[in-house]
Amino acid sequence: MQAKKRYILVLLSCAFLAFWYFGIYRLKSEIIRRPYTNLPLYIDSNDQLCDRDFESSPLLRRTGDLTKRTSNSNNNNNNNDYHNCRMESCFDFSKCHGDFKVYVYPQVEDLEIAAIDLLTPSPSYQKVINVIQESRFFTSDPSQACLFILSLDTLDRDPLSSDYVRNLPSHLEKFSLWNNGKNHVIFNLYSGTWPDYAEESLGFNPGMAILAKASMSVTSFRSRFDISIPLFHKNHPEKGGEPGFVIASNFPVSKNYLLGFKGKRYVHGIGSETRNSLYHLHNEKDIVLVTTCRHGKSWKEMKDERCDEDNAEFDRYGYEVLLQNSTFCLVPRGRRLGSFRFLEALQAGCIPVLLSNGWALPFAQVIDWKKAVIWADERLLLQVPDIVRSIGASKVLALRQQTQVLWERYFSSIEKIVLTTLEIIRERLPKEPSRDSLVWNTGPGALLTLPHFSDTWQHYPFYQNMLGNKPGEQFTAIIYSQLGSSTMNTAPLFRLVRNVAHSQYVARIVVIWSGEKSPPAKSRWPILPVSLPLNVLQNPSNTNGDVLLQTHSISQRFYPHSLIQTDSILSLDEDCLLTTDEVDFAFQVWVSFPDRIVGYPARSHYWDDAKGSWGYTSKWTNDYSIVLTGAAFYHRYYNFLYTHWLSPLLHKTVEQSQNCEDILMNFLVSHVTRRPPVKVTQRKQYKEQPPGGARSPWNDPDHFIQRQTCLNTFAAVFGYMPLLRSNMRLDPVLFKDPVSNLRKKYRQIELVGS
Repeated sequence: MQAKKRYILVLLSCAFLAFWYFGIYRLKSEIIRRPYTNLPLYIDSNDQLCDRDFESSPLLRRTGDLTKRTSNSNNNNNNNDYHNCRMESCFDFSKCHGDFKVYVYPQVEDLEIAAIDLLTPSPSYQKVINVIQESRFFTSDPSQACLFILSLDTLDRDPLSSDYVRNLPSHLEKFSLWNNGKNHVIFNLYSGTWPDYAEESLGFNPGMAILAKASMSVTSFRSRFDISIPLFHKNHPEKGGEPGFVIASNFPVSKNYLLGFKGKRYVHGIGSETRNSLYHLHNEKDIVLVTTCRHGKSWKEMKDERCDEDNAEFDRYGYEVLLQNSTFCLVPRGRRLGSFRFLEALQAGCIPVLLSNGWALPFAQVIDWKKAVIWADERLLLQVPDIVRSIGASKVLALRQQTQVLWERYFSSIEKIVLTTLEIIRERLPKEPSRDSLVWNTGPGALLTLPHFSDTWQHYPFYQNMLGNKPGEQFTAIIYSQLGSSTMNTAPLFRLVRNVAHSQYVARIVVIWSGEKSPPAKSRWPILPVSLPLNVLQNPSNTNGDVLLQTHSISQRFYPHSLIQTDSILSLDEDCLLTTDEVDFAFQVWVSFPDRIVGYPARSHYWDDAKGSWGYTSKWTNDYSIVLTGAAFYHRYYNFLYTHWLSPLLHKTVEQSQNCEDILMNFLVSHVTRRPPVKVTQRKQYKEQPPGGARSPWNDPDHFIQRQTCLNTFAAVFGYMPLLRSNMRLDPVLFKDPVSNLRKKYRQIELVGS
């Protein structure tokens, strides 16, 4: 009985607890929690974050004082109506039919108005215009243009600047092509003015124009429409540019300083906080971060208690010395998000450590900046030393190497910055092929990789090894005939055809007949194997419907003929003396160097101090920089670049002189690869001597003078001298060794005189 009572008591207790939990307690909890059940998601940034949380300035982020910034934007009549512009909504694709062309507005002819409103372009903006007008994209016909560039200088929109163009809105209204900025590109480096330097303050309404702008923030950047460009100096070169400072890939990368910075700090105004705090990290040993407030007209009146101490420490270190002797370089924001130090660090091979929250990095839509820079947070400045110390030696080496790739391919000149901008816009157009991250972030870069050549990167000479692909095992011989060769069976041209036909690697022989006489009948040519086709082209510019080269043009030998299906091309002059063994050996060497010119006749360039110009010589020295294409192998992609990429000024120089096309091809390949050509064996004389002691046109003194003139013209158009010297010569194994000739693979080479 007692046990029964105990069981009943336990059951009642359990029932009471269950009622309390599932009834009163849960009901009370639901009542308490009900007001919070409809809270927005934390991932909804539009509802959870204030405008000041996106602000790039630490001061404005903390204080939230956005009223002045907003009023400045409104007062400057900016493009508030087009902040959501995209290519689909603010760009007219119908204008981009056919080739991608760019039109530059003519200069204002009214000198009086130009003088009053400062309409003459600044030197920097004139460089931008020059680059576009000399590019393959330029057109003088606005009806053929896809993009439009203003002749009015928009680089500096700071009203306090001497380059500021006044009354810009009224001038834009006079342009019939303006159309509220549609299909226009506005280049800008500086916007806003003291003291807040508002990013949106341009002083005019760009409307639907694409902004190619420096120091852009992620909040104002219109994705897949605007383009962020780097801030560059006024003396930034128009073309060419200096190479990076890293000349050797030492491992591990050991420099005097781990982290370095030398620059101004601001005792008042925007951009002050981060730089004012750098002295906390400066230890004078492996971290050197020195600043000065000694700048501006009123720095003495505005200086704080640290100015004198900072100035003394600042004077102890040289800027260039610190830049080139630091593994990492701090790149804090200045008055604006971007700074000149960013490009300077890339050139020096000093890995940038970015302290500029909210900065949209230059060309970030195509460049993978994680491979070249380190991001830090302005709000967590004291963590920067630990961040850079945690990066391993292998990662440091990879970052350092990538800084050099990006500097030399996209940032070393205004030409590269402008053309990169145009290429990014071009890839957004319908039916235009695009390049992937591999092409943009590895050498030689996207500007030299034309996607119209092939639909796979394995067909390009510089990506084959990277993608695990090998060059083809055959070549196409291109023989250029312009001397009106004899039709006798012993003629040099026929002898050359037979020697090449005996090669085990030849796939096709193409003769470019450029003489005034008709080529020999098919029956007069040497009898070749059935599997080896021989094609004689007398007017090759019309073979596939492309009339890009003039008839009898000397550049016909470099035209991308549809008959060329092999990766390798053997370029030959009709009076070349190469034997079959020499052809086979040179081809085997080229297979190991598919991105370079590999051949026999070598020449060199030198700087003549007396004349202040480049010189050209055929004298044999210990080095060379040119391998003539009269007997050389190279990749067929360079024919495509030669025809479709080179500046029209370069083609015009070759056509007017009917000379120098081989030098231009060497310029092109060295510019693409940044490597010298490769010479094989010791052969010096590679051409047939004229009968009867007559002088060869190649030995004419005027011929050398003309080629020297071409050399200087090409260097001027490229903006620098791309040719590189080499003292390497490759010979067959056992070449000239005192062993039996039967042990040697290329026996005929031993019998060839030098």
